[in-house]
Order: sequence, then C-alpha cells, then structure tokens
Amino acid sequence: MISWSHNFSILNMMNLYEYQGKKILHSFGVEVPVGEIVDSPEKAVLAAEKISKKTFTTIWVVKAQIHAGGRGKAGGVKIAKSLEEVSKKSAEILGIYLVTLQTSKKGKLVRKVLIEQYVYGGFPKEYYVSILIDRSKEKTVIIYSFNGGIDIEEVAKNKQEKIFLEEIDPHYGIHKFQIRKIAFNLGLESKQFKEFITYLYKAYKGSDASLVEINPLLKTSDNKIMAVDAKVVLDDNAFYRHINYLYMRDLEEEDTLEVIARKAGFNLVKLYGNVGCIVNGAGLAMATMDFIKFSGGRPANFLDIGGIADSSSVAKAIRLLINDENVSAIFINIFGGIVRCDLVAKGIIVAYQDELRITVPVVVRFQGTNDKKAKKMIDEIGLKIITVETLKQAAEKINEALEQSSNSLN
Repeated sequence: MISWSHNFSILNMMNLYEYQGKKILHSFGVEVPVGEIVDSPEKAVLAAEKISKKTFTTIWVVKAQIHAGGRGKAGGVKIAKSLEEVSKKSAEILGIYLVTLQTSKKGKLVRKVLIEQYVYGGFPKEYYVSILIDRSKEKTVIIYSFNGGIDIEEVAKNKQEKIFLEEIDPHYGIHKFQIRKIAFNLGLESKQFKEFITYLYKAYKGSDASLVEINPLLKTSDNKIMAVDAKVVLDDNAFYRHINYLYMRDLEEEDTLEVIARKAGFNLVKLYGNVGCIVNGAGLAMATMDFIKFSGGRPANFLDIGGIADSSSVAKAIRLLINDENVSAIFINIFGGIVRCDLVAKGIIVAYQDELRITVPVVVRFQGTNDKKAKKMIDEIGLKIITVETLKQAAEKINEALEQSSNSLN
C-alpha cells in the first residue's frame, strides 16, 4: 500500500489477507482470478488441479498471504508451470518469515498461500486504482495511474504527473461523468472497465472499507478487466453492520500488544520507536508523538487510554508498554478534563505496587483537574518517577533517559 499522506487515514482498521479482500470484492461483482487458499504443498496441488478444470490453465501463481505489501519483490509470489512446481514453490514459501518493506526486520510468518490461475498471457497492461478517505477534505478519493505493478511506489514518489486523483462526495457517491473521466485518463473507455469501477466503488461503500487498493488492475490480452491483486482494509467501527466479516480477523497476524490493548478497551497502534506514550485523547496522542520526535526520540506506540480511564486501566497500559522490548523510556502525558489527574496517578502507583519490573525511566506530566494533587501523590510515595510541569522539561528528561539507556547498552 502506498502512504500518500497523513490526510489519508486508515485508523480503526482491520487488515485482510488478499484472498479475503478478493472474496468481498467478487461478491460485489468485481472480477478476480480463480483461486483457492491452502496451507500445505499437498493441498496446493489439489487446488491447482481444481483451478485447471475451471479455467483450462496450465500455469498457476503461488502467493504468500500476509498482512503486508511488497511480497513480489521479497520472493513471496512465484509462477508455477507444472503441478510439481506448484508443490515445490508452495513448500518454499510456506513456513518462512517473509521480509518486505512493510514488515519488521523479522518479517511475517507465511501460514497460507493463495493458488491462482495465471492471467498474464499475450500482451496484458497493468494499472493502479485505490479508493480511500481524505479526511482533510471530508471526501472519498480515487487515486489511479496507468503505471501499475511492483514499482508503483517509485511512480508515486518521482513521477507525480502519472498519478491522477478524483474526489467523490460521499453523500452523492460516484457520478457517471467521473467514471468516464477516469476511463479517459487511463485510456480504458470500454464498457468492462466502467463496470469494474462502478462495482469497485460499490464494494468500497458496501463493505464499509477504509481502503480498497487494486495493484495491479489488469487489462488482459482478451480485454477483460481484472483485480489481480487486492488490499482491503475494513473500518472495524462498522462491524455492527457486518457480523459476517468478523471471522476474517486473524489475531495471529496482528501485533500481540495491539490485541491485548483492544481487549482492555484501549486504542493502541504499535510503532517501532524507543519512547512509549500513554495519553488520554487521540489528538493529544498525535501531538505527543510529534513532540517526542522533535525532542530526539522516536514514538514506540500510539496509546490512547480514552476519556473514561480509571486507575486500573492506567496500570494495564503501563504493563503493556514495559512488555515492549523496544521501549527505553515511557512518557505519560495527561490532560485532566474528563479524566482526573489523581486517578491516573493512582493507576501509576498501582502498577509499581504490583511488583512489576519497571526498569525503564518514566516521565509524567499532569495538566488540568487535580494535577497538583496527582503530582504530590507521586512525589510523596517515593517512586522512581520523574514528574514535570512543562513539555520543555519533559523533553530534557526524556533525552537524559535515552542517553542513559544508550550508555548502559554500550
């Protein structure tokens, strides 16, 4: 997936595997290659035989299924020209940790592969289409290009003139003249392509997706328009309308801390920095992450304990962060509005009294309701916690903590 800008938001999301996304798209009329999901080389051969009977193909594609893009360049997509190769290439992919530009250095474990018909015979042409939300404009946007495929990130970075954008008013939906405009810009003015865009937008709206990305969109040698690869991200706030999508969530593929946080009622997004953040409110969380970055650190997470947090939830949040091996310091930045600062202070004290091994420095800033009382509670109990009153003081203490951590490692 391309990171177009911070305005194109996909928070509150559930990532899907490629095969799951294609299943949803196909249910709305979007054409996709015939394929089957398997978890062993033996099942891969059986799937290939079944696909061959349906499509008469003698070439198959073996595709690793993980929640990350860039699989092709990383060796997670292979062509098989015989059933023996289907078995061999499936065995080569299954069970490995696939490292792409969108994974950690460890990579993601491949538990399943998608076996699909090969659709690249003749002289096909690849394109790119995605639909997502631009929150700054309060519009849905369709981003598209006549340069699809594995190098789309390079096109987006260095050849902006080849990227088109169409704004869609969510109240009225996509108009026919907009579909014609997209078709004209791509040089795809066939009935099949216009129907494809119509069905794709219906799938985006009908599934309450945050993102639908087709890369590549393929015009086959016999002029079919097909979603060869698909990334679909669902808005999990809308699951009350889509109970049938809940089974698609794979907790093994998601970050362990994020899963635990969700069960505890927190909003947590795992990052790969060195300073853990605990805040109350999404806006304050974003500001705090920026502040940490400007102070010389790197945020390790986005963790919002919300407006109804109590001492118990604060203690749970601290437990989460100390289990993150990347965290070298913790910054607790609380604005006492709906949440009283003294309740948060009590939660911090509870976490320490639970005999947790809190070995990293903890910097705390209280502002708002009962902030002085909260600071006094922390100071009087004699915990090894650094309380500050200003962001400038916080920056100094966080930098000191990171330097100490770095020195201890050296």
